Amino acid sequence: MLRVLAVDDEKPLLEELLYLLRSDPRVHSAEGASDATEALRRVTRALESGPEGPDRIDVVFLDIHMAGLTGLDIARLLAGFARPPLIVFVTAHEGFAVQAFDLKAVDYVLKPVRPERLAEAVRRACAQLGGPAGAPVRSLAPAAAGARPAPQPPQPPLSPHRAVPEVTVADRAADQIAVELGGVTRFVAIADIAYVEAQGDYARLHTDGGSHLVRIPLSTLEQRWAARGFVRIHRRHLVALGRIDELRLDAGTTSVRVGAAELQVSRRHARELRDLLMRHATG
Repeated sequence: MLRVLAVDDEKPLLEELLYLLRSDPRVHSAEGASDATEALRRVTRALESGPEGPDRIDVVFLDIHMAGLTGLDIARLLAGFARPPLIVFVTAHEGFAVQAFDLKAVDYVLKPVRPERLAEAVRRACAQLGGPAGAPVRSLAPAAAGARPAPQPPQPPLSPHRAVPEVTVADRAADQIAVELGGVTRFVAIADIAYVEAQGDYARLHTDGGSHLVRIPLSTLEQRWAARGFVRIHRRHLVALGRIDELRLDAGTTSVRVGAAELQVSRRHARELRDLLMRHATG
């Protein structure tokens, strides 16, 4: 079973996270640390005691924004050890996913933490350690006297390119795209995507239920999805025409409302967008 350390400098959130972790039957113990110094002290003690020691830590659940060292800083420091614990980031901020998986994080859980989503992170940690995903992970304690542990197949390193791969259209359903996060592939219906936001060489797909980061330029999605009603409104945004709720003109600037989001429309796209919306409305 897993021995975990949760790190968050907000006490109520740390207590809630520990409560959820301790409620999972695959977790043997869950301890908390309220700052980076305490977390590093605990992990160092665990590493010094060895993988079979009483202080061992299998997984660290890390907040990102903390006073002093951030969760990303802690993860970078832990990566320098020969046998670091697994890392799961637990944060209210979506924008650090690429950096998180560059650091070989097992998962990236957004706050507020849902019990079923945290359970999925525990499952991934169990799988990474070689235990059954739906049952308690195998103990890392010494085997019985005279017993030899079963050989374990080598595990490939988690690549950041596996965390945010290029979008592909699933052969089995042309109206879905496959996105991967932490080694788990999910299928998102293109019809569920309200708009797409450029983030460097990546794009973030926004749906009513959340967002998904994919490794593909916005210009490529613009070409692929033009026939599906997606239109470019800005160098940063691609919008599903049918998901636009309002077109706003204010002091020479144009914007659209897509659900709760208000997105700016660049001048070069404003006239074309108005024409498209008129044609769409009179259909």
